[in-house]
Amino acid sequence: MELAWFIISISGMMEPCWVYTLKKSNTFKSVGWSVATIILLTIDIYLLSLAMRTIGVSISYAVWTGIGSIGTMVIGVSVFKEKLSRVGLVFIVMIIAGIVGLNFTAGNV
Repeated sequence: MELAWFIISISGMMEPCWVYTLKKSNTFKSVGWSVATIILLTIDIYLLSLAMRTIGVSISYAVWTGIGSIGTMVIGVSVFKEKLSRVGLVFIVMIIAGIVGLNFTAGNV
């Protein structure tokens, strides 16, 4: 079970990577960035599918998207200089709390 959580964590952290390359691809007009997006996305989905062998679909997907959302927000704010309000930060903390909670209750869902 721990390996599945490690895999879903890695997969969730890969999501912002392919989102970054997608942004840099300029709607798939830049070939190099587009290829990078497709490769990263393929690996990401494969890792998600591996985690789903052990962790249920609902928990896996919720954790994956939560980690990906947080990572993408960090990239948006730090790299693309997007703004994050205090209220937005509160909701990010709620996502983190949800991921931690799902980790502890995964066997009971």
